[in-house]
Amino acid sequence: MTKPPTNSGGVWWPALAASAVKLLLIPAYHSTDFEVHRHWLALTHSLPLSRWYSDTTSQWTLDYPPFFAYFEKFLSIFAARVDPTITDLHRGLDYASSSVILFQRFSVVLSDLVLVYSAYRLTRSKNFMALERFLISALVIWAPGLFIVDHMHFQYNGFLLGILLLSISYLEEGRDLIGGFIFAVLLCFKHLFAVAAPVYFVYLFRHYCKGGLLKGFGRLVLMGSAVVAVFAAAYGPFWYYGQIQEVLQRMFPFGRGLCHAYWAPNFWVFYIMLDKTLGFLFTRLGFSIKAPTASFTGGLVGDSSPFSVLPTITPLMTFITVLLAISPCLIKAWRNPQPRMISRWVSYAYTCGFLFGWHVHEKASLHFVIPLALTSLKSVEDARHYFFLSIVSCYSLFPLLFEAQEYPIKVVLLLLHVVVMLYGFSARFPGTSAMRDAAVKGGDNKSETHAFRIGWLGKSYLIGLVLVEVWGQFLHHIIFGDALPFLPLMIISIYCALGMLYSWIWQLTQIVLSN
Repeated sequence: MTKPPTNSGGVWWPALAASAVKLLLIPAYHSTDFEVHRHWLALTHSLPLSRWYSDTTSQWTLDYPPFFAYFEKFLSIFAARVDPTITDLHRGLDYASSSVILFQRFSVVLSDLVLVYSAYRLTRSKNFMALERFLISALVIWAPGLFIVDHMHFQYNGFLLGILLLSISYLEEGRDLIGGFIFAVLLCFKHLFAVAAPVYFVYLFRHYCKGGLLKGFGRLVLMGSAVVAVFAAAYGPFWYYGQIQEVLQRMFPFGRGLCHAYWAPNFWVFYIMLDKTLGFLFTRLGFSIKAPTASFTGGLVGDSSPFSVLPTITPLMTFITVLLAISPCLIKAWRNPQPRMISRWVSYAYTCGFLFGWHVHEKASLHFVIPLALTSLKSVEDARHYFFLSIVSCYSLFPLLFEAQEYPIKVVLLLLHVVVMLYGFSARFPGTSAMRDAAVKGGDNKSETHAFRIGWLGKSYLIGLVLVEVWGQFLHHIIFGDALPFLPLMIISIYCALGMLYSWIWQLTQIVLSN
């Protein structure tokens, strides 16, 4: 049997290859999020902490939790040395010189080291063979959605997801205190990750706070103290300056409406479409129906108008829906808290938040797709599900890059991801006896008898995905010209939402049937 390479070897060279691609994407398109983060550099550098969450110099006001504001403050120290205009609150508005582009692009690349390290820890902490170690590292580090969202559109999701995976890695090792501590830190970087907080609470309460009343209570106090210390470090200074109300109002702007500007492919797409269809039919039948002002391409943004026919959805309703959807996972975590299940439970919680949450961004699909990579090698069914879901998630992000010059890039990124998965999963789950023997000789002693196959359902859906893209890129313009411009985007949202719903049902089934 050949000796597998060192654990770090399966992570660092994929990381170097990914970094090279990220550098090539520096001149690519970037969204208004680029100016958002540049302004936050200027805001945190130029103003005292007491004014960070009340300043309105730009429309791009600070709406992330304090730790992310501190992170921007840290980056601004270096940005001011690279180019002082970057951190100038007024002269820096809409500043887009080569210096600011290079600085911000490099800041994302370097912050991705947290993601790389978390992938290293996750593959180090388990008895993975060389192929498995490489494949999980590649699925995490080479995720096409991260290239699209972070290194073109522009955000810091890789950095934040790295913190999440770091927390999961400690929980899987049984080091619950530090795992819970890191998750609390993550919540103070981006509060949208709080969807998984119920899973963390139930799991840690049942797994960490055990051992009898006295010992359990002592551990509960210790864990609670660690979490309180994190939140005190984050929000304490703003409480001191009397800014807590401003911070919370910025972080939870419920007036933005149920859906984001580009509808995330979730359950509410069907609800909105049903309302619009009923409104159209009732109008044709002679009923007086007030049509909502929100358009297909605009979503329900701002102070959203009520629905035409169906009841208006409120933030409280979505909160209850998400909590009910997560409840089977919470019951499992309560009855049998197992470290090996934590990545699956966390991923499922974020799937529920994506499907049923309030004002969900399409980019939030990364919150469950990336952690699910950790479960993709547990069985051939997991591999098949991840293959399907990661393609749907990546494709749902395509509308973020709408300029023609970026079209080949996003297509190539997705196709390369498909190739990596096809070859990786086929090698991990070869199926035939000859190939299994070869895998065992190569160091993989966990090969299964079932070969990796996409299956007829997956093939049918993916063929439909290709047809949806052909329609949006070519046929719609040929048939309708400039009419109905919302139709291609609407079809993408509905079709991807079907795929997301299937994934949610599959994950729910796996959790309910798990031991």
